[in-house]
Amino acid sequence: MNLKVPNEISRREAIKALAGSAVALATSFTAVKSGVLLAAEERETGMHRWAMYIDVSKCYGCMACVAACAAENNVPIGSFRTWVERHIIGDGVVVFVPKQCNHCENPPCVKPCPTGATFKNKDGLVLVDDSLCIGCGACITACPYGARYFNPVKGVADKCTFCNHRINRGLLPACVEACPTGARVFGDLKDPKSPVSKILAKTATQRLKIETGAEPMIFYRDLPEVANR
Repeated sequence: MNLKVPNEISRREAIKALAGSAVALATSFTAVKSGVLLAAEERETGMHRWAMYIDVSKCYGCMACVAACAAENNVPIGSFRTWVERHIIGDGVVVFVPKQCNHCENPPCVKPCPTGATFKNKDGLVLVDDSLCIGCGACITACPYGARYFNPVKGVADKCTFCNHRINRGLLPACVEACPTGARVFGDLKDPKSPVSKILAKTATQRLKIETGAEPMIFYRDLPEVANR
């Protein structure tokens, strides 16, 4: 009998200790998550609404944008943050259509994320917090544009960020800077004097899969219907 009593006490104490640890762990996770989001809010001004204009008629498929993006963002071999599709229309006319994350106004990828790792910041950028991503792939499945991929090096979902680390320093996204024909134009929709605002004010454009209600923020000129499927 004397041997069983200490065992019972130890068992009860162990259960209490485990329960306390679980609560502490959950509280800690919530605090860390909140801290990450608060820090992100402090960095975001909300003064911008970044967008891109792509003139399909100026793209000839050189892939300079793809190479620049990969070099700038350490994109793993076999993965792409931006890519260029080749389509044949009409009487054998070849058309090249650059694609990437559309940084949607109503991003379908945000809600399915179980940890809040995928979010839209105040400047309209749809981003992934690597510290919260568990690599479940829910956001990858939810994206109607196929713009996300699993990064095997980092073990998280990955995508175009509009090179937020560059635009925060007043630089252009790498893909825009590398384009030799000026097919890509980047700017702030909240600034009527920005290049993209000026173009959109006088140019008829198309957007990809508007029927989804995502409200994509990449605007195309001369987008062929075959590329909008």
